[in-house]
Amino acid sequence: MDITNLNFSKIFANASSNEDDFVDIFIESKVSTLLSNEGKRLEKAISGITLGVGLRLISNKKTYYAYTNNLDEKNLIQIAKSLKEAAYNNRNDAFGVAALNFNEKKPKINFQILKDVVKTPIEEKLKKVEPVVKFAWSFDKRVVQINITYSDYKQDVVIVNSLGDFVKDNRENLAFLAHVVVSNGKKVEVGYEVAGGFIGFEFFDNIAPEDIAKKALKRALTQLDAPFAPSGTMPVILSSEAGGTMIHEAIGHGLEADIAGNGLSVYSGKIGEQVASKLVTVIDDSSLAGKRGFYRFDDEGTYSNKNVLVKDGVLKKYMADRLSNLKYGYELTGNGRRQSYEHHPIVRMSNTMIASGDSKPEDIIKSVDKGLFVKKMGGGQVNTVTGDFVFDVMEGYIIKNGVIDNAVSGATLMGNGPDVLKNIDMVGNDLGFGIGTCGKDGQGVPVSDAQPTLRIPSIVVGGKSNNN
Repeated sequence: MDITNLNFSKIFANASSNEDDFVDIFIESKVSTLLSNEGKRLEKAISGITLGVGLRLISNKKTYYAYTNNLDEKNLIQIAKSLKEAAYNNRNDAFGVAALNFNEKKPKINFQILKDVVKTPIEEKLKKVEPVVKFAWSFDKRVVQINITYSDYKQDVVIVNSLGDFVKDNRENLAFLAHVVVSNGKKVEVGYEVAGGFIGFEFFDNIAPEDIAKKALKRALTQLDAPFAPSGTMPVILSSEAGGTMIHEAIGHGLEADIAGNGLSVYSGKIGEQVASKLVTVIDDSSLAGKRGFYRFDDEGTYSNKNVLVKDGVLKKYMADRLSNLKYGYELTGNGRRQSYEHHPIVRMSNTMIASGDSKPEDIIKSVDKGLFVKKMGGGQVNTVTGDFVFDVMEGYIIKNGVIDNAVSGATLMGNGPDVLKNIDMVGNDLGFGIGTCGKDGQGVPVSDAQPTLRIPSIVVGGKSNNN
């Protein structure tokens, strides 16, 4: 990716007519691999190379964006002029070529990839998928569908802006996913497990891909044999293994500054107010090296950061990007992210979590006479304006007399995010991470979520049985 001949000052000058405008350029080179089966054999083996540049103008608190895979300077200048024309209606009062002194920002975090995924032969990657497909199909006769997916990418970026910042960064990410469907002829259940992170092929030095598939298989088969969950209002314990669906959906999106600043969040205008139990601290930390949501710089060139969003139940700040910083005055937190050069940056989570507390997980379980233990969460929906949510439970168990008892299937959790967070009355001293790809405004970015074991004393559980 040769950018040595590009005159960034000249490009910026042609994009802007006002010294108060903000202009940035995002240049991306990305190599990716996807291996996946559709039946009992490998069906997809896709490798791709992406190269392109995105130009953004923020003028009068509005964003104008264009992208191209042609890095010729004349082409970029023409695109810059088009952005200015869109923003200024053919005004020609440009303030001239700014004499910018570009200073390269150096990473604060030195994190090394040990086995570059680009340098790893495709044959080695195939060896991680094909045996697992055979293993999964032979695991149990009730298995009716298997999807094993391996994906990786290496992304090199250059970010330059009209403030004189110059950033170079490289990102490497790997994920291994097992999705299974089982049936006994009367009932169908799904099991899902995914692992990975900001890591190279050394990921497999400590994790056997068969173990990932085995977790998904056992989860699905456990639910297949289980009776339907009871319905009603009851205590619920969320395991640290449950994944971060609750924190990601119930509060995470609501603390993104573009949503909060537009008044579309139940947390809008509540900085300094008690929004959760005093036991709850919410953190978004993009500086957690190795986690799936890790980066050294965000996609606007801002340093990664550990942001304490809620401290002891009190809302401290929102996650913010450059636009929400300019538009609403929120602190720039390093949460401006984009899927690729074809997308403008928006506010996104990175590694979001409820911080660990003081209670032992076993003591939390013992505290419940009758309730539901959620070992693994599924998907869900949340209304950011009201905070109301519905989440599926992928793996759940009945608690009887302080002991985890039989598995149950088909459970859902229904409630209101702020109400649930205010009612959490025990927080475990453990912490478990889950990973995923978060979708927003048509863009997907890698994230991870984490939580300790949590006790919610009362929440509505949807099920098909009335017998506890």
